[in-house]
Amino acid sequence: MTECIDVHTHIVPEDFPAYAGKNASVPWPSMAAAHACHRHVMISGKVYRTVADGSWSVPRRIEQMGEMQVTRQAISPMPELLSYWLPLDDARVMIRYLNDEIARMISFAPDRFVGLGAVPMQDIDAAIRELEFCMKNLKFSGVEIASHVNGTSIGDARFEPFFAACEKMGAAVFVHALRPAGQDRIVGAFTEQAVCFPGDIGLACASMITGGIAARHPKLRMAFSHGGGVMSILIHRLVHAWHMFPKAKESLIESPEVTAKRFYYDELVFNPSAIDYVLRTFAVRRSSSAPTTRSRWATRRR
Repeated sequence: MTECIDVHTHIVPEDFPAYAGKNASVPWPSMAAAHACHRHVMISGKVYRTVADGSWSVPRRIEQMGEMQVTRQAISPMPELLSYWLPLDDARVMIRYLNDEIARMISFAPDRFVGLGAVPMQDIDAAIRELEFCMKNLKFSGVEIASHVNGTSIGDARFEPFFAACEKMGAAVFVHALRPAGQDRIVGAFTEQAVCFPGDIGLACASMITGGIAARHPKLRMAFSHGGGVMSILIHRLVHAWHMFPKAKESLIESPEVTAKRFYYDELVFNPSAIDYVLRTFAVRRSSSAPTTRSRWATRRR
């Protein structure tokens, strides 16, 4: 039987520590009671999201995994908790709390979970220190980062030392869309997750290619949420531009297609035809006797 491993699943703690910082206006999250088996995630006094108890309860999560026939999960924080917009001292407190919570959940069922921690990407030195803590102390498989850091694409040169550290430590990097570009252009009642996530994760993926970071670090293991968003369409335009424009070709040490095929992409695209297109575009091969390629990305380090 093929092992089913879910690499895109988030946790939310049952409670958050009280804010102990110096900035009264910091959007520090808290939890409030909701209906049965649910709690509200509160940010700046407003309900950000209502989550079920599987977000923090290991027995409930394992029960749900059985219902979905999932063997193992790579668990990561709800992206809105990544805290890049907080002052660094506050962000470090929140991120360490989240990482400790992930480690606690793994300790109850280490054969069912692997960890993808959080790091404070607004400060690269601090991010590398927390990455090292996640990998060496907590024995996580890697980290989750957002598609941009306060508006700067992850492929920007300032982040290369972080990705170099990930490559050196063998840390898997799961990239998730967050606070995406284009929200101000949404028309109607649809959410940013529905309208803007595909474009934002595609921009993140493209930036890792066009900035050259992924090509310069070929052993870096990166996965992109939501099937890589628009990347399966965008890659053909990047390859065309690489051939057509000398400056673009000179800027990279390999074809964008070669780089893109080293990445991993999840299957959260809501349509089997879309999954098939991602597979055809990036030539991801499956095996009937082992976890899927995208699954091995997060479970190789155990």
